[in-house]
Amino acid sequence: MCTRFLHRGDDIITGFNFEIDLAVWDHQVVLENDRFFIGILRPDGVRHSYHGVHRNGNAGTLLYVHGNPAGAYREGPDCLTIADLTERFIRAEITFDQALALVQTHRIVYAPDATMQAMLSDRQGRVLIVEPGIGWRAEYAPYSLMANASLLDPASTAPFALPGDDRYQRAEQLLKGSSAGFSVRDGLALLEEVHQEGIWATRVSFVYSVREQAVYYTENNRFDRIQVYRFPDGPGLPSSRTV
Repeated sequence: MCTRFLHRGDDIITGFNFEIDLAVWDHQVVLENDRFFIGILRPDGVRHSYHGVHRNGNAGTLLYVHGNPAGAYREGPDCLTIADLTERFIRAEITFDQALALVQTHRIVYAPDATMQAMLSDRQGRVLIVEPGIGWRAEYAPYSLMANASLLDPASTAPFALPGDDRYQRAEQLLKGSSAGFSVRDGLALLEEVHQEGIWATRVSFVYSVREQAVYYTENNRFDRIQVYRFPDGPGLPSSRTV
């Protein structure tokens, strides 16, 4: 369960609600000079950056989706997992254009142990939607939005929708009604509006402002306690503080 959006207006604002079962995934917010990310502990002992932002403006997130056989993990010279694609983008090992080329020349597949789809974006507000086994779509629109259903083939995941889960619809309504002045505060309000409770509660929420070169974030739905992390080439020095 997760929600990711991007808004293109006076600023490029991207936001993400990260929702997991703590019994399954070990996570930690990681602050580096070049990256802000939610580090997921993997069997190799490394906290991987599958959800985060690079200071060059690359922002990537993986969102759970009910899997389809065509996207099943496989090995081969023409195969690339959605997890590897996303992490390489967040690490700035590839540009947006290179990511776009990779999805056109490789078979994008799920990781061996999880079925995920991805939303990648850059500082210009370009968005790449990638769904293993289904396809990809590049967007340059006033806003982009993804939750846990397929955007490219909605019928394929419709039977698995949870009753009462209207996060996507509520977020879309807020984005549709927004203006060019959509701000960090607006992004945080959107994430708070669609936050989750229970086993799959929202564990981390973050909003990234390209103009400010800063990430505003909170953990465990504490929207009354927002912290801010500024990248080194943003206004002021790198810092993490509460606002």
